[in-house]
Order: sequence, then structure tokens, then C-alpha cells
Amino acid sequence: MIDPDTQAGWVAEAEAEDDTEDMPLSLRLSIADTLTLGNATCGFMAVYFTTTGILIPHLTGSNESGMARNSAATAVILMLLAAIFDLCDGLVARKLRSSPMGAELDNLSDLISFGLAPAYFVLVYGMVADDAQQKVSAVAAIVVLLAVVLRLARFSCVTMKDGMFQGMPSPFGALTVVSIVLLELPFIPTLLAIIGTAWLMVSRVEYPKPRGVLAVAMLGWIVAAMGMLAAWAFDAPGGQVLLQTGCALQIVMAATIPLFATARRVNTFRDNRRESREARTAQLP
Repeated sequence: MIDPDTQAGWVAEAEAEDDTEDMPLSLRLSIADTLTLGNATCGFMAVYFTTTGILIPHLTGSNESGMARNSAATAVILMLLAAIFDLCDGLVARKLRSSPMGAELDNLSDLISFGLAPAYFVLVYGMVADDAQQKVSAVAAIVVLLAVVLRLARFSCVTMKDGMFQGMPSPFGALTVVSIVLLELPFIPTLLAIIGTAWLMVSRVEYPKPRGVLAVAMLGWIVAAMGMLAAWAFDAPGGQVLLQTGCALQIVMAATIPLFATARRVNTFRDNRRESREARTAQLP
């Protein structure tokens, strides 16, 4: 339609105005984004409970073992809840449309829940444990935080083949770090295990993405870990044994998966070399 006075097109102007008005709609939060924000909230609250329930009572001399145990369990359960949010937001984003902010929100939330929260947990451990050294623990905490930062940055830049991660996923790494601390090993083995976990997060070891049966298994493991932590926090019969068993299993899984991945890469390399030799042999006269 043409304006008789200006000979200008009305439809084009209306469409331009509609496009301008629609632009903010692309920045509205989706369901997946809401789950991602739940991830960030859980990570922040884990830091809060670690501070108010463990660190402050220790510094003021009013620390009670039961309160510290409950606060530690609460902090780790919140990290586990963050892992559930992180697992679900990816599943929901694949099923429903996510906003353009989704990937950035996910990285920032993961940095809080699986970088800052476990690193702070390690730092506080170095301040309250009997045989720990505060300065060395601070260095270990920084290593964990930087490993997660580097891993998330690389995840945004490097394209991997479908269904695989490069380096230990940050939720899995965070849960492994706190499991090492909760296992209450001597300080030196604890420190070495934490640094080893940080190295796995920035390594080139390939990890499968949690989809289908693997996602269900991971969700079941997280729920079981929550139950073990709750039993330990409320001093239930066998709670300490359940906690130690769960932490040990988490550490064993963290150590076993890279071995299987390395063996798979070696076998693939050998198969490729054998196929190359057979191809060259077939080309000879």
C-alpha cells in the first residue's frame, strides 16, 4: 500500500517497526535458561553454606562437628542439584527452543557451580582440616578454578565429534574434587588427587556425553549420592560407610574412564596403522 501524500510504502515501515519490537523477544528466558539459572543459584548457595556452616564457626571457635557435617553435606547436595539442573537444561534445550543466551548462561552458571563452589570447598578444607596446609590448599583451589575456566573456554571454541566431550566434564570433575575432600585421606594424597582431577578436566581425554541410558544412569547416581550424603549428615547408622563408599566409587569412576578412553584411542590408532599398511601392500605390483 502507498501513502498518497509521500508515495512511501506503509508495509515496509510497519515491518521494520515490528522487527524492532520483536528483537527483545529473542532475549527472553526459555525453560532451559531457567533451569540454567537454577544451576547458578545452587552453586552460590553451596558457597554460602560452606562459609556460614564450616568456615565462620571454625574462625570464631564455635565449630561443632554435627553442624559442620550438616553444612558440608548441604553444600555438596547443592552441587549435586546443580549437576541435575545442568543435565536437564541440555535435554530441555534439545527438545524445546532455547534463547540465544543459552550457551553463555550455561558456561557462566557452570563456572559458579563447578568451578567456584568446589574450589572454595577445597580452600575451606585447607583452613579447617587438622593436617592441611592453608597456603598449599589455596594453590590447589586456584588450580581447580583455572582448570574449569580453561575447560569451559575450550568447550566454547573447539568443535568435537558428536556425542563426546574433550576433557572431564566440569560437573563430574567438581563432584570428584569434593569426593576426594570428603574421603578424608591424608593431606598429600588428597592434594595430588585434586590436582590430578584438575588435569583431567583440561586434558584431551574423550568423555561420552550423558544422553539416553547414560543420562538416566548419571541421574540415578546423583540421587543415590544425595541419599548417602543425607544419611551421613544426620548420623544415620552406616552413614559414614555409605559416604566413604560413594566417594570411593566416584573417584574410581574418575580414574577408570580415562583408562578406557586411552585404550580405545590406542586401539583405534593401531587399526588405522594396520589399514594403512594393508592399503600400501595392496597397491604394490
